[in-house]
Amino acid sequence: MKWVMGIFLALYVIALALFLIGIFGLFGQEKDPLSGVFLIPLGLPWNFLADKLGLAGVATAVLAPAINLGILFWLWKR
Repeated sequence: MKWVMGIFLALYVIALALFLIGIFGLFGQEKDPLSGVFLIPLGLPWNFLADKLGLAGVATAVLAPAINLGILFWLWKR
């Protein structure tokens, strides 16, 4: 479980970095509204739940993978 959490954390950090680079146009990249697309699969099923509750937005897409990371951490420590 330690490996699964480590891999998920690495994917989350990479997706978050790509999101920030795309949104702010860092390192000479053009601003891209679809740069957060890699955060969506990492945050499932919380993205769908937030959408049904009317809470969909950028903050939800960024924080939903953190919920899954917390669950993985809980399973690892259990």
